[in-house]
Amino acid sequence: MENRKIIQVEEKVPPKLLIPLSIQHMFAMFGASVLVPSLFGMNPAIVLFMNGIGTLLFILITKGKAPAYLGSSFAFIAPSLVVMGKFGYEYALGGFVVVGLCGCILSLIIYKFGSDWIDVVLPPAAMGPVVALIGLELSGTAAKNAGLLDEKIQTESVIVFLVTLGVAVFGSVVFRKFLSVIPILIAILAGYVAAILCGIVDFTPVAEAAFFSLPNFTTPKFNVEAILIILPVILVVASEHIGHQIVTGKIIGRDLIKNPGLHRSMFADNFSTMLSGLIGSVPTTTYGENIGVMAMTKVYSVYVIGGAAVLSIICSFIGKLTALIQTIPSPIIGGISFLLYGMIGTSGIRILVDGKVDYSRSRNMALTSVIFVTGLSGIKISIGEIELTGMVLACIVGMILSLIFYILDKLKLTNDREEEIE
Repeated sequence: MENRKIIQVEEKVPPKLLIPLSIQHMFAMFGASVLVPSLFGMNPAIVLFMNGIGTLLFILITKGKAPAYLGSSFAFIAPSLVVMGKFGYEYALGGFVVVGLCGCILSLIIYKFGSDWIDVVLPPAAMGPVVALIGLELSGTAAKNAGLLDEKIQTESVIVFLVTLGVAVFGSVVFRKFLSVIPILIAILAGYVAAILCGIVDFTPVAEAAFFSLPNFTTPKFNVEAILIILPVILVVASEHIGHQIVTGKIIGRDLIKNPGLHRSMFADNFSTMLSGLIGSVPTTTYGENIGVMAMTKVYSVYVIGGAAVLSIICSFIGKLTALIQTIPSPIIGGISFLLYGMIGTSGIRILVDGKVDYSRSRNMALTSVIFVTGLSGIKISIGEIELTGMVLACIVGMILSLIFYILDKLKLTNDREEEIE
């Protein structure tokens, strides 16, 4: 196995590889996963617990055919903060439950009517830029974590960032055999050593933390107004999920929309969100960082992702271990994200190349151009407390444009139909 370049989805991994690969995967997901609970003022233990449970459920429901890690969803942040300020966190949990339930219902509708419509509303000329935007719109977050956008840039942060990014980039190129599949883990460890030497790691929380601790479980409360504030997030979640499944499929060379099926993956994703709301955690979603790790390491095994999920659950009960992981400075997360988010963007370009998109056709040029500008321009459309912007807004615009082109084709009103070109 050490001499193989790809570890496939269903491939079992021996313990000597499984443990470090699982640790690498968990660390890559950790930074973004704990950011959401920190914004909500929560202890991240319950979130680590639910991320692990949600990921294992996802693997089970999708029959081990869709390699995805479920982490904390950023889509819920804005409306949740509004609900928390007005009603309290328990009522935000009620909103999470309802959104998850609606997502499960949507998955049943897809099961009934199929997913062929995706090829119509998201052809390669639209899907490529939408997927690229998943990574590109996160690039600012990576730079912010690295401390490169601060008014006064700290030398120590830059050093840690460069060490982490440098080891990740050059390690992915020069490491061989087993080391070639854990460059991210090695980069995190190198960055952590650099951070200690630069004096920016504080071990006080580790010393103060209890060795064992239970996650803080909370039950939801329901209010119609609170639910209506959060409910429009279903548009964001559905668009994000479809994009992630398509780009993951492109990376691993399989059509995940067909097998295990979009209905299965969307049900698993939203069932996890519903369960999260019922026990007091934040909503979960398939993670872009997971896509980046797979693209970089060529490790697609669900056993590795499942191992990362189990480690996340274990960490949620060991207070000192959770505290230790939380001491990882943000420049390390920024250094890793710099590379992973860029690889997601590159995956979008790959869709255009693999799809052999013909830009001599007016519709393809228009689709890609409008989607990129919509996603990168900062345009926002508000629906209640929900803001549609970036990749999500670009995806919706691309779907509408593609559907209009499809209707115009049926009416024979377009001048660049494939049969006419041929």
